[in-house]
Amino acid sequence: MAAIAMAVTALVLDQGMLRLAMILASGLLGGAWAATVLFALKKAAGRRAVLDLLQRLQEQADDKVFATDGDGRLLYANKAAHDAGDGAHDLMIDVLAGQVLDAETKVADAIEACKTSGRFEEEINLRNSTVKLKAQVVEAGILVWEVQKVQVVSDTSASAGNTRLPMLTVGRSGTILFMNAAARQLLGERKKTLVDIFGAGADDLKNANLVHTATGEQQCLVAEYDTTAGRREVYILPTETQAVRDGEVQFDELPVALLKLEPEGRVILANRAARNLLQQELSAETVMSDLMEGLGRSIRDWLVDAADGKTANLSEFLRLKREDKEVIVQVSLNRVVEGSGAALIAVLSDATELKSLEAQFVQSQKMQAIGQLAGGVAHDFNNLLTAISGHCDLLLLRHDQGDGDYADLIQINQNANRAAALVGQLLAFSRKQNLRPEVLDLRNTLADLTHLLNRLVGERVSLNLNNDPVLPAIRADKRQLEQVLMNLVVNARDAMPEGGEIQIITEGVELSEPLERDRVVVPVGKYVSVAVRDEGIGIAPDKIQKVFEPFFTTKRTGEGTGLGLSTAYGIIKQTGGYIFVDSTEGVGTTFTLMFPAHGAAEAFVAAPETVARPDLPAVEHSGVVLLVEDEAPVRSFAARALKMRGFTVLEAASGEDALELLASEKPRVDVFVSDVIMPGIDGPSWIRQARDVYPEVPVIFVSGYAEDSFSDDQAQIENSSFLPKPFSLGDLTEAVQARVGKA
Repeated sequence: MAAIAMAVTALVLDQGMLRLAMILASGLLGGAWAATVLFALKKAAGRRAVLDLLQRLQEQADDKVFATDGDGRLLYANKAAHDAGDGAHDLMIDVLAGQVLDAETKVADAIEACKTSGRFEEEINLRNSTVKLKAQVVEAGILVWEVQKVQVVSDTSASAGNTRLPMLTVGRSGTILFMNAAARQLLGERKKTLVDIFGAGADDLKNANLVHTATGEQQCLVAEYDTTAGRREVYILPTETQAVRDGEVQFDELPVALLKLEPEGRVILANRAARNLLQQELSAETVMSDLMEGLGRSIRDWLVDAADGKTANLSEFLRLKREDKEVIVQVSLNRVVEGSGAALIAVLSDATELKSLEAQFVQSQKMQAIGQLAGGVAHDFNNLLTAISGHCDLLLLRHDQGDGDYADLIQINQNANRAAALVGQLLAFSRKQNLRPEVLDLRNTLADLTHLLNRLVGERVSLNLNNDPVLPAIRADKRQLEQVLMNLVVNARDAMPEGGEIQIITEGVELSEPLERDRVVVPVGKYVSVAVRDEGIGIAPDKIQKVFEPFFTTKRTGEGTGLGLSTAYGIIKQTGGYIFVDSTEGVGTTFTLMFPAHGAAEAFVAAPETVARPDLPAVEHSGVVLLVEDEAPVRSFAARALKMRGFTVLEAASGEDALELLASEKPRVDVFVSDVIMPGIDGPSWIRQARDVYPEVPVIFVSGYAEDSFSDDQAQIENSSFLPKPFSLGDLTEAVQARVGKA
């Protein structure tokens, strides 16, 4: 140390070197001699003197030391840096590129920190070590860098006797940025580019077989994967045996399912992972089409095209021919050349879960589309049924029971009502029906319903009701809930042709954490559960996801419409509840309904149901009604019905016509009766415009959709009410008279 100090003291240095000495003393570059140097420095001869001093003091240092200008261009590198192959670079970015990810950003951050605070220091975690990067301004335009290894992480897998897979990180230009320990051991030394390892095969690694290793050229399997910023990771298959034996690649121990195929499809080799996935006996004559299906064209043609290089390396999803379960695999083909011939390597990935999620998403979209279709069809049917049943009501007013046409009119009326009930089922599935919710005690509801259900199930089936003695109330439409339970019980009865027992079990359930099942999440809270359980034939696994689809049925023609469970599904969902199904073939099926518990029993009182009375006596009324309806048959019936009761009726076929009539004639109007969904401007929209001139006129909205489907619009319009389609003559006249009386 004394000799070094004396040698340094002998140098003639200027004040600029004092800063370097202080840095040395502060420990940036380390060394117990730094304090002695600090007092010995006096003068310098500019940048050259700084670099000369670094060379004298740091040339033999264990850590790599560099000097750069303010832009990161390399001015000096010590022996440790040159031994590591970093001294030949021109930029500090290139030095760090072999050790840290995103070296460009790291160097820029360090230079910026040095400009603002004079120094930069950061520990960087690499794959098998931790290094400390330091940078310091020592003179105007000169930065000193040190890359100091802090910790080396031992390769535990290697110490245990399991060699890690050799891996390289490669930049855009093919420069090797990183090599793990297994790669260095395989190759014998640090390589700079892919050409140094693969030679001419570096341009197409998927077909590269020859690798320049420490022991000479060796055939290996190679795989590459894109990462970030244009980088790639290249993996080389390690093996203790010869990579090629008797012309066959030894890959039985690879953890990836691989098949080696002839271009015509015959299976040459299948590794252990592939055999476990296929679960089929393989022979010398086995071809790929014996193992899987579902490409849509000949698998042989697909393989021949891939072997000839006529198609891009695209993956295909195929179904394995397994009897135990359905398995979908993603198959990727890679062409390899062996001697004068070509073969194919097929990589198999189990994609069953991926395709299952895709199928669930498609199923969800399909159910939504069917619901929209059902709602639209139901709306149009309600318009037709309103016209049919309305004109039938008008005819009934002119015929009594002694008339020969009376019975025919009654038949028309009854069948129109049956059609309206069927449309109601479609609306229930699409969740656009009109519900009349009330607070219910399920114990009382089920007790009243049991008498009817006992008659439905017959003598060979017993029905047992098991109620929770302490059961919270729920809020639901009693009539619709009874329809759901009747559908479930009838299905349970039909599932037991030889007889059996149906159990209806109620209980209170409190979820302390969300319940996830069947792609549904039930939130935390208190619920009332109703389970309908049978001992029937059960539902096949491939059909259980379709049971709630409209018109899907396993019954014979004429025994069911396929609307029962779809109706139940719509009613439960519109009520705010959940419905689940569990089934085992030969054991039975359980449908579970879950309703949110309702705390206050007096919170809601159901509105009384109105009864259609087509034969009301002709009571004279007075008042002016503006009737806006785009369906001409419905408008004709409604206008005639109101005129027969003494109302003056102004008719309009659209919202635009209604506004024009009000603006041109400025009539006195006692009530607006308007359809909701119409071409052009809809009902709520033209009513808002009309309110500028007629602010107090009450409104009756009529629609084939549920009231909830436009309740927000209706809520913004004061003094309005709702009349669902199809409505009878009595419904219409009573609703209009009630609103005229309030006007």
